[in-house]
Amino acid sequence: MQIVTSNSVSDQEQLIEKMEIFKIQGRDKRGRRVLRIIGKFLPARELSTESLKKYLEEKIFPKLGGRPFSVVYVHTDVQKSDNFPGISTLRSIYEALPINIKENLEAVYFVHPGLQSKIFLATFGRFLFSGGLYAKFKYVNRLDSLWDHIRRQEIEIPEFVYDHDETLEYRPMMDYGMESDHPRVYGAPAMESPTPYSMRCIS
Repeated sequence: MQIVTSNSVSDQEQLIEKMEIFKIQGRDKRGRRVLRIIGKFLPARELSTESLKKYLEEKIFPKLGGRPFSVVYVHTDVQKSDNFPGISTLRSIYEALPINIKENLEAVYFVHPGLQSKIFLATFGRFLFSGGLYAKFKYVNRLDSLWDHIRRQEIEIPEFVYDHDETLEYRPMMDYGMESDHPRVYGAPAMESPTPYSMRCIS
């Protein structure tokens, strides 16, 4: 991960808070608390590994209350150059997790993984993540499948995630990396929502 030396760790933590990358919100259908992570909101070029670790340790882990929990990681529109912190950073953060957090993490719902992510995890997942984390990953290609596991009315999903989900319905081959995921050329151009979150989660 590229470190922006002009920003202090405190400044970076404030940025993480402002972007709402990590949010404990709602429960899954087994009653476990949910840690929602929006990959697109992660400004990887502006954050250090230290700031991410510190934020999680101080702001997120204490709120989990030492009980089993699940993670909803939304990978929609993640760009490697902008939002991916790097393999070494991911491994460093995972290895630094307190033992009770590792043990209490029972499921990771990986939304809109894409072909490259699936290949990467299938190839390196078992080597990168010790303690059986890889086995807890559950790929979620459509939001309708996520609602089989998560209480829909209790979690906020950004509008762009719903838009991408609808695009996949029209162009299912994108799931297999056989189509470009550039802006759609069919139909009317998409309009920006005045709010970053969709009201569809309460329908």
